[in-house]
Amino acid sequence: MRHEAAQRGEELEDAIQPVMPAPWVAGSSSAMMVTQGFFGINLAVFAGMALSGIAMDPTPRQLIDWGANYGPLTLGGQQWRLLTSMFLHGGLFHIFFNLWCLWDLGALCESLYGHTTFAAVYLISGIGASLASVWWHPAVPSVGASGAIFGIVGALIASYYLGEFSMPRFAVKGHLRSVLVFAGYALIFGAMSGRTDNAAHIGGLITGLVFGALIARVAPEREPFRRVAVILLVGLIVFGSGAWLYRSRSYLVHADRGEELLEENKPEQAIAEIQNSIRQRPDYVPAHFALAHAYFNQLRYPEAEAELKRVLELRPTYEPALYELGMALLHQKKTQEAKSAFAQCIPLDPGDGHYGMGMALAEEGSDQAAVQQYQEALQLDPDASAIDYRLGVSQARLKNYDEAIAAFRKQQEHAGDDYDTELALANAYRAKGMQAEADAALHKAGELKPSK
Repeated sequence: MRHEAAQRGEELEDAIQPVMPAPWVAGSSSAMMVTQGFFGINLAVFAGMALSGIAMDPTPRQLIDWGANYGPLTLGGQQWRLLTSMFLHGGLFHIFFNLWCLWDLGALCESLYGHTTFAAVYLISGIGASLASVWWHPAVPSVGASGAIFGIVGALIASYYLGEFSMPRFAVKGHLRSVLVFAGYALIFGAMSGRTDNAAHIGGLITGLVFGALIARVAPEREPFRRVAVILLVGLIVFGSGAWLYRSRSYLVHADRGEELLEENKPEQAIAEIQNSIRQRPDYVPAHFALAHAYFNQLRYPEAEAELKRVLELRPTYEPALYELGMALLHQKKTQEAKSAFAQCIPLDPGDGHYGMGMALAEEGSDQAAVQQYQEALQLDPDASAIDYRLGVSQARLKNYDEAIAAFRKQQEHAGDDYDTELALANAYRAKGMQAEADAALHKAGELKPSK
């Protein structure tokens, strides 16, 4: 105020302008020790990933193993991922940009709020950002300090609008303009890039805005009781949001557990978990498809058929469901319906579609048409598993024994020795009059015959 008065020529002659070290440009390292601490933790984690050989281009699975925020696990009892994901990064550029922003904005915010309040703003805003990320895209791993940094941005914006500063108005406006430009650019770039987690950015920004507004209005001075009250209030808001999120997204937890149980060969428990997921979210396509797959593996084809039709009601062009529906129908001898499913599959995935259509045609005895379908499938994917075996069976039925033997041998090259292939090869050799070869193949089939 004195500075602005002097600019207008209103300062008294004998008045002495008081000079104070501006806290936002303090030079001592202790003024930003919390910022430096967060900076160091991020660097240490990145160094650990580098020593493991995954820092520059980690896969989603590797990030999850290191503590990424991933809905099914975060909501499934590993809530610590809300915090650990804030110190993980997906590459060199990712950590460079985030730490550059943290160093600049963190120092400013820490000097304004003090060490304890700044630490609370950073961590609680980061957790708020992680919750927003799980809410928006629960099945996608998320990492990075940017959500917490947006919390700092939100707190600064609220403070600059609502707080009182001893710094000149033009300086406040300059800082505010810079922070607003940063926030706007980061959000627009994130929306355009397609890989940036803007949900986390917005969640952190909103949490920071609430923090900054409450501090500016309720606890502008560093009075411990009011500051603690503000921190507890915002913490309770974030905690309540997390509780609501768990209730609204717990279907993901059941679906993920069901798939894990399927991998562990515990189908009954898996089916129970997946059914829980569907009860909570009836339109969740992956759960319906996983349940259908579980039924299919247990040879419960009518139930698999019903679930797959439900999947296609929700997502008519879901190719894996169309293919598996065709297979379930084939196992029930519903050949015409199976052909219809595979026909719909061909435009979406020609390889699977032609292969399935070939099986359906062979099932009804149209082996010549089946051979054509198998050959089209092999043109699309010459190394596809089992197609050569099916092709050989149809060629043998058509008495094209040379072509059948060639197909069975090709199957052996791709998939190795197998009982069914050796037995079919023995029969083709015998039909062609190659008795020695037939006996050798039959003997080998006996060695490969699976036990009951």
